[in-house]
Amino acid sequence: MVDESTKKSLASIPLLQTRAGPREKELWVKRLKEEYQSLIKYVSNNKEADLDWFRLESNKEGTKWFGKCWYIHNLLKYEFDVEFDIPITYPATAPEIALPELDGKTAKMYRGGKICLTDHFKPLWARNVPKFGIAHAMALGLAPWLAVEIPDLIEKGVVKYKEKDEN
Repeated sequence: MVDESTKKSLASIPLLQTRAGPREKELWVKRLKEEYQSLIKYVSNNKEADLDWFRLESNKEGTKWFGKCWYIHNLLKYEFDVEFDIPITYPATAPEIALPELDGKTAKMYRGGKICLTDHFKPLWARNVPKFGIAHAMALGLAPWLAVEIPDLIEKGVVKYKEKDEN
């Protein structure tokens, strides 16, 4: 189900150990530290492999995440806002990643621009609680979704290239 480059990328993302969500205040701080370490490693690996494709930051509590992701198609960079909240039942429940500006533009999306991860990603996440974290959600959730959906949306003319200085 997973190709070799994805397996290699996934193997280099540190697994998490703390089973804690935002409600467990002290343990959440520990989990959040693991999340950041895992994300930093994943981003660093991507940059080394010239596969840099997203930026993320969070609010102070680590419960709301936002940033940018991009996809290169025919040498053009298509950039999108990305956002998600950490569910109260995290890490048992995976975050629902949203690309709000694509809301309603594809059948593989829920209201609010939340990408569809039900069939493939969520069962994988469930088997790997609490080892998977935000970096894994990006690598195994958003990255494959972008790779399938964005070229299709571009070819259909639903997503159009915007120059850097356009709004």
